[in-house]
Amino acid sequence: MTTTSPATVDQTEAGRTDGSRRLIRTLTLTVFIQWMGASSIIPMLPVYIRHLGGTDALAGVVMASFFAAGVLSQYPIGRLADRIGRRPVLIGGLVTYGLASFAFLLPITAYAAIVLRSMQGVGAGAAIVAALAIVSSSVGERRRGRAFAAVYGAELAGMAVGPLVGSIVGIRFMWVMFLASGILSFAACIPALAIHEGGHRAAERAARRRPDGTHAPLARVRVNRSMTGALICGAALGLSSGVYDICWTLLLLARGASGLAIGISWTLFAVPFVAVAKPSGWLADHMDRRILVLAGLGVSTALCATYPFIHNVPLLVVLGASEALGFAAAMPAVQSLLTQGSATSEVGRIQGIFATSQTACTAIAAAAAGAAFAVASWLPFVTVAAIVFVGLAVAAVVWRSVPGRVRHATVEHAPVVTGSAPPSGPAASTRPGGRDVPAQVPEPEPVGASAEVQ
Repeated sequence: MTTTSPATVDQTEAGRTDGSRRLIRTLTLTVFIQWMGASSIIPMLPVYIRHLGGTDALAGVVMASFFAAGVLSQYPIGRLADRIGRRPVLIGGLVTYGLASFAFLLPITAYAAIVLRSMQGVGAGAAIVAALAIVSSSVGERRRGRAFAAVYGAELAGMAVGPLVGSIVGIRFMWVMFLASGILSFAACIPALAIHEGGHRAAERAARRRPDGTHAPLARVRVNRSMTGALICGAALGLSSGVYDICWTLLLLARGASGLAIGISWTLFAVPFVAVAKPSGWLADHMDRRILVLAGLGVSTALCATYPFIHNVPLLVVLGASEALGFAAAMPAVQSLLTQGSATSEVGRIQGIFATSQTACTAIAAAAAGAAFAVASWLPFVTVAAIVFVGLAVAAVVWRSVPGRVRHATVEHAPVVTGSAPPSGPAASTRPGGRDVPAQVPEPEPVGASAEVQ
């Protein structure tokens, strides 16, 4: 029997850790560049639609088309990522967003903006689904919380810089922001090209190869308790985001806040998230992830329910910034629970399902929140808070038998980075039931695997 010395194991672990760190740095840079450009056009886009001759209602349709396109495309995109690879989908999403941004420079009508904004929604959705799928398939569970935290931190950092620049540039030079948004989206492809899928990706393809050389269809995604609870929490996050997108500015205006105070409040939400991204990722890798998700979202939801009853603008701004800490604690943990125990061959579709549920709830909440706010300023905040609290209670029940802490005996996947070598040993192993999956030492299945989706 062949044995492996402790020194060899340590060297292998060190190599995998270094590879994971390089991968995370590459993804972080890619996501930051893309979202810095993508978010820069958001503050002035409704005003730009007015300048094109559109009504306020049409401006709302343009803004909503971004989310609608994400809802329709994110699961098919996740499926495509599992079939052809995550890097091609990531780069394709960046290119799509960049082309749509450049198209805004053409002499277009307000109605054409609906199509272009939808294209941007497809591109942005593809990029984030692919980036999270790369983390899920390439970073071992012991470091996955920190990896997800870095990606989300990069997204929020870009969103802290982009809108501020867009607001300063203003509507007179909106064309500059469209140009910059497109250039930055293409620039984000440069670090993304450094990601090379080998190793486990080759094993995934080998597992689907038939004796005649053709490839079998993708196996169905196995839905388990860990994933189910994460999807419920993702929907809760979407509902909260939809209400804030529409009602936060309206609430501050009703309290007499200035435009500067409103802009600062949006930036201050992103800054604490970015500041605590690293420690929140560490907590997700060392504490019970279920507690982090439920506590973080619970605190944020409680604040959501109290906002309409607070009349002091500085206090609202401070509490809004503090709420980011709850989201920061929850996001890396919920993403880690989402793919816990799943095979690498299905993580693209899992991320697509998560993104679809979150985006759909954002769109629904955004569509209803404005009308509810017109009835009573407290109605959208309190209603969503009540729904989210129920969702968190359901998630807690679903997660009862799910391991919340990282199993440190887990064998980590080899990272997907430049020069990564394929895993040694057989190209694939077979699960009970005849389905082939990439060679790895799998996680013990969470209790309650209950369903499958194609």
